[in-house]
Amino acid sequence: MRKRTFAAAVTAATGVLVLLPASAAHAHGTMSNPPSRVYVCKNEGPETPQSEACKAAVAAGGTQAFYDWNEVSLLEAGGRHRELIPDGRLCSAGRDKYRGLDLQRADWPATPVRPGDFTITYHATAPHANSDFEFYITREGWNPTMPLKWSDLVHIKTFTNQNPTTFTNWTITLPQRTGRHILYSIWQRVVGSNEAFYTCSDIDFGGGGTPDPDPEPEPSPTPTDPDPDPQPGGSWSPNHAYAVGDRVTYGGATYECIQAHTSLTGWEPPNVPALWKRV
Repeated sequence: MRKRTFAAAVTAATGVLVLLPASAAHAHGTMSNPPSRVYVCKNEGPETPQSEACKAAVAAGGTQAFYDWNEVSLLEAGGRHRELIPDGRLCSAGRDKYRGLDLQRADWPATPVRPGDFTITYHATAPHANSDFEFYITREGWNPTMPLKWSDLVHIKTFTNQNPTTFTNWTITLPQRTGRHILYSIWQRVVGSNEAFYTCSDIDFGGGGTPDPDPEPEPSPTPTDPDPDPQPGGSWSPNHAYAVGDRVTYGGATYECIQAHTSLTGWEPPNVPALWKRV
């Protein structure tokens, strides 16, 4: 990680060169599935982002925010999230450094989802025990081109007294929605610190509709089908468009795509069960 780690300060009395940290290192994590905005732009590359949304975010706030992707946080939050973070700045935690994350756009890279049980993953570079994790989704009818407000969020689930690891999975139930939405999370440390971390992950329900009671694809090959059991189509790779039914190999195992998407680093098949199933 590139960081401006030291700044020089010279004391007139002693003439001694003192090295001071340029910024406090409180970098601990973010959502990796569905990936948060900061995680997406970090994976695209802060210097050469690919999506128009990440290009705009870098133009708005610079590249350093995406090298410091795991510190969208407030050191002294202590549960006072709504008091400290104003409407329209929820994705940046109210911090000017991350202002690019608050851009009101309908083209942020989004993870395809559908209503029902959904496995989420949090990537913690410095896991902290005794933590609470809250998850919210935007209300039906929310407009992604308008400022995100606290009143736009609907509570889904809170997990208390958690002891996260580097990659921690939980299962939440996504409600009925249509089109683009934001999955919002708050990680509040409980013991030994008031620090809290915030994430905005863009998700897309498409046309909505009633969730399929049996989401697994059920191909029905006919006798004339020359290949009823498709073979793996090569190794998984990032920045590749996968369709439902595509098969890849990763880590010596074979996986089948269950939701069409364009892959990103961090979306390796074992990490995103909403997109891949092992076969």
